[in-house]
Amino acid sequence: MSTSSDIAVTLRVPFPTKREAEIAYDVLRVDTEPKRSFIGKSLTLDGNQLVVEFRGQQTKNIRVGVNSFFESLLLCCETLQQFGPPKTDSYSHY
Repeated sequence: MSTSSDIAVTLRVPFPTKREAEIAYDVLRVDTEPKRSFIGKSLTLDGNQLVVEFRGQQTKNIRVGVNSFFESLLLCCETLQQFGPPKTDSYSHY
């Protein structure tokens, strides 16, 4: 859904460690935007930072998408804080 009139917003969310950023990325990337939301969202990792880009044609739609993302991010961060830092540098339960 990319056109020349798209608005793009990029957020960089720092985490204490690269592993915590990876956990947040793995948790948050599964939540795709519904088709009716009129925005696109992409997540990537840059070291210990989670990089999130929102694209859409209307500022209002991007704001709603960012607010929804922050609700999920807050829950993820609270869960990481509740259970403490990861015990290992990798996830090997698959």
